[in-house]
Amino acid sequence: MLVVAAPGQGAQTPGFLTPWLEVEGVTERLQWLSAVSGVDLLEHGTNSDADTIKDTAIAQPLLVGAGLVTLLALFPHPTEAFARVGIGAGHSVGEITAAAAAGVLSAEQAMVFVRERGRAMAKAAEVTPTGMSAVLGGDQGEVERAAEQHGLICANINGAGQIVVAGTLDQLAAFAADPPPRARVRPLQVAGAFHTSHMAPATDVLAGYAQAISTHDPRLRLLSNADGQVVHNGREVLGRLVRQVSKPVRWDLCMQTMADLGVTAMIEIPPAGTLTGLAKRALPGVETLAVNTPDDLPAAWDLIARHGSPAGLESLSHSPTWRLVVAPAKGTFNRSADESVGDVVPPGTVIGTITTLRDSYPITAEHGGIIVEWVVEDDDPVAPGQPIVRLHPVSDDERGPTDTHRQEASV
Repeated sequence: MLVVAAPGQGAQTPGFLTPWLEVEGVTERLQWLSAVSGVDLLEHGTNSDADTIKDTAIAQPLLVGAGLVTLLALFPHPTEAFARVGIGAGHSVGEITAAAAAGVLSAEQAMVFVRERGRAMAKAAEVTPTGMSAVLGGDQGEVERAAEQHGLICANINGAGQIVVAGTLDQLAAFAADPPPRARVRPLQVAGAFHTSHMAPATDVLAGYAQAISTHDPRLRLLSNADGQVVHNGREVLGRLVRQVSKPVRWDLCMQTMADLGVTAMIEIPPAGTLTGLAKRALPGVETLAVNTPDDLPAAWDLIARHGSPAGLESLSHSPTWRLVVAPAKGTFNRSADESVGDVVPPGTVIGTITTLRDSYPITAEHGGIIVEWVVEDDDPVAPGQPIVRLHPVSDDERGPTDTHRQEASV
C-alpha cells in the first residue's frame, strides 16, 4: 500500500521550485494559484531568500501551491491517483494539500483557505514573540515533563524520537539551556508557536470562513493530524483543519495508522525529506522516496507501479463515498443501533463503536440514508478506512429539512 505525504511549514528552502518550471504546465498553474492566493508563488519559490519565505503568510500558501502543482506532475491523470494511492496525509499545513488532493476541497478553495490561515497565524504570532524548537532524542516522557516545567507545549509529536516544543522565545531559550537528558535541541525556522493556544485567534477566524466552504467526502483514506484517524466526512475534515491550528500535531499516530494498514511505500512531495526521514526510523521496511526535482519522477512512477493499490480493501474511488460509513481507526466494531437492511437511518445516528487499544470511538452516520448493507458485524476487527455500512441517500422529504445543506456539500 502506498501513502503520499505532504510536508509542513519549515520544509521550504530558497529556490526549491526552480527545477519544476521545466515541467510543462507548472509555470501556468503556479501563476493561476498565485492569482487565487494573492501570493507570488513563482517569485517566492524561485528567487526569494530564506528570511522571506519564513514569513508564515508566504510560507503556507507556497507549500500548498507547490504541493498541488507537483502532484499534477506526479499524477498527470489525477483520477488515477485515487485508484493507486492507499492513504493521503499531510503534516500541519500539509493537511490542506492532502485534503485538496483527496477531493475534499478544490485547488482554489485550498489556496484561499491557506491564504487566510497564513495571515491569521502570522497576526496571532505578532501578539507575543514565540517560536518552536525540535527536540531530538531523549525519553518522550522526560521531554514532555521538561517542556511543561518551562511552560512549553509539545506542539508536534512526530515519532522516531522527535518532538517539537513551542512557546515564548524566553521559554525556549531556558529550555535549550537546560535540555532533557540525552536530547538535542534545535531551533526551527518558523515565525510563531504554531499548534498551541497562542494560535487560538486564528482558529476563530478560520471557523468563520469554514462555514462558507462546501466540501466533498475524500476519495481515499485521509489521515488526521489530531489523532491519526482516517476521516471520511468532508465537513469533519474541514473542521479538523480549523481546529488543528491551535492543537498539537500527532504525526506519530498518523504513522501508527500507516503501520496498522500495512503501508509498504511512502512518497513525500516537494519540498521533501522531513517526513520520509521520520518514516525511515519509525516504519522500518517501508520504501520511501523524497521527490524534490523532476529527476525524481521516474523513480516515483516506478514505486507507484510496484506499490500503488488499495491493498485489498474496497477502493473508495470506485464507490460513491457519501454512501459509505468507514472506520476511523483499527479496532473492534460493535453495533449500537437495531436498524436492519432497508431501514432509514436519520442523519447523525450513532450506529456503533470502535474499541481500540487506546480509546473507543462512536461511529456516526453523518448524512443518514437507507441501509443497503452492513459490511461488518458485531465483534468484527476493522482496519482504518474500512467500510462499515453502505447507505443509499434518501430524498429531502424522507430526510427532513435539517440536513439539506450537508447533502449539497457532500455529493
